[in-house]
Amino acid sequence: MYNRSLATLVLVLISAISTLAAPPAKGPYQVFVGTYTGAQSKGIYTFQFDPATGKSSTPVLVAETENPSFLAVDPQHRFLYAANETHNYQGTTSGAVSVFTIDLASRKLNFQQQISSLGGDPCYVTLDRTGRFVLVANYTGGNVAIFPTLDNGRLGEHTALDQHTGVSLNHDRQEGPHAHAIQMTADNRFALSADLGNDRVIISRFDPARGTLSPNQPPFAAAEPGSGPRHVAFSPSGKFVYVLNELTTSVTVFSFDPRAGATRALQTIDTVDKHDPANTSAEIAIDAAGRFLYTSTRHDDSIAVFKIASDSGKLTLVERKPSIGKTPRFFTLDPTGQWMLVAGQDSNDIVLFRVDKSTGKLTPTDTRIPVGSPVCLVFVPAS
Repeated sequence: MYNRSLATLVLVLISAISTLAAPPAKGPYQVFVGTYTGAQSKGIYTFQFDPATGKSSTPVLVAETENPSFLAVDPQHRFLYAANETHNYQGTTSGAVSVFTIDLASRKLNFQQQISSLGGDPCYVTLDRTGRFVLVANYTGGNVAIFPTLDNGRLGEHTALDQHTGVSLNHDRQEGPHAHAIQMTADNRFALSADLGNDRVIISRFDPARGTLSPNQPPFAAAEPGSGPRHVAFSPSGKFVYVLNELTTSVTVFSFDPRAGATRALQTIDTVDKHDPANTSAEIAIDAAGRFLYTSTRHDDSIAVFKIASDSGKLTLVERKPSIGKTPRFFTLDPTGQWMLVAGQDSNDIVLFRVDKSTGKLTPTDTRIPVGSPVCLVFVPAS
């Protein structure tokens, strides 16, 4: 008799082993860019990037779609999923998720489907470790939704819809729940959702056979009141979780028990020199070796570099660098770890930095890649 749960577990293990065993391709890569649409942008753009030289081609529009603010690609690089950050989809108070097939031969995206995200202003989309489910965080809706992927990449009827509740201290930004991100643990057993509105990181048990969520015990990690959790990042070991707090421009380090899903706060450290209510943290990332953590802060327009203590997981500041571009809403390390690409939402460009892999330090280059209102970048091997 076919055991779907066992088969799913095998897929997770194979995916994890493949990820650990296979070194990243050396490139070149096709980079897809999600944007906020308007006068400067019409949708999703793409350019080719060569990590051997740091050279890039001129970005071109490959999908005209409204506010594709966050993007995700399946593990086999066949399909691209975009969160359409809107709040009026076909007359409902919801945003949307768009599905595209990736045609690397022509360097194009082919539209397949668009469905309701089941909540207003979806701002984050990702896949579980098997690529069988798409997870979406709806900011205004204050919920997270899960959809199964079909053989052609299209999405089926949702398998989970988890509505968050609660408020916190900031009456302007925390008047209700605002799910801002959702991430899977490496073993695919837990989903962690950062909620800016209720100052919690919701911890849910994930059923990879059915694509459902159930409350963990404990059900959440509590952030400091008024901090506004935005994004999360896991250490490669899985023993630590780093939570980027948008409203207090800080990172909170939690220990994480991979068996029970339990957390314990260890440290909170600032991402900027001086507190300013106009500053808001935007993105967080850890290098593949787990030695350095990076954050971006808007208005201050800076990138902070922290060294990670291998034993305690705690952070020590290495340096802060100007992001050069204005409003660094997003940044990412390229798959080789040699480069950082910083998306300047209000300068309409992507700035390239060279990464010193031994120290974590950043050196700006002269490369400015012109894209209107860039919000998110994903890499796909070009061959």
